[in-house]
Amino acid sequence: MPRATDGSPPWWTRSGAEPPVTVPRDPAREAARRELSKRLYHENDPSLIERALNTFWDWLDSLFRAASTAAPGGMVGLVVVALAVTAVVTALWWRLGTPRRGPASAAALFDDHPRSAADHRAAAEAHAAQRDWNQAVQERMRAIVRALEERALLDTRPGRTADEAAAEAGLTLPAHTGRLRSAARDFDDVTYGGRTATEQAYHRIADLDRDLDTTRPRLIHSTAPDTARHARQGTE
Repeated sequence: MPRATDGSPPWWTRSGAEPPVTVPRDPAREAARRELSKRLYHENDPSLIERALNTFWDWLDSLFRAASTAAPGGMVGLVVVALAVTAVVTALWWRLGTPRRGPASAAALFDDHPRSAADHRAAAEAHAAQRDWNQAVQERMRAIVRALEERALLDTRPGRTADEAAAEAGLTLPAHTGRLRSAARDFDDVTYGGRTATEQAYHRIADLDRDLDTTRPRLIHSTAPDTARHARQGTE
């Protein structure tokens, strides 16, 4: 039995002590893993969603840090670039409207239940009172076209679009050609383009409706009477 340097026996032989237990490395690691896998040690661990969010934010933070080192001016320059991109995207959205899945073709101006110009005007005013400018613009444009049909300045033709009505009405009302086209464009923007009408757009169309109601059309003169008169003069 080995002894200490002073000749006394080893410490584990004193007072009935056992020799120290030595465990191989791999079994010790496995025992520690089993012990630490107990629920007791994981009651306050973050949930799966929290861990995923933490990973995402860590990745985003590293991305911004990398971008800030490449952008002129560091983090300030990166913020300026981000604001500029946001401004461009906002301007494009405002100008072009909400993106659509596919191109939408212009549909007919009226539905299958024809109403008078007065009915469309009343509906437009009711929508305007509720500040529903999209519906107000649509109904006022329909009132304009229906009024021109009632005055026989446009033929009553099912399936006519707002653009077609504006182009045809401009032939007999040339002084209002530009305003008619603008009104048709406002109608198309809110009906097919995903744009939101404004109060100013509605008032422009309502003013046009009132002006057209008091405008005398340009008459297209026929050349038949002059031809007949010249023919009679030639035989005399």
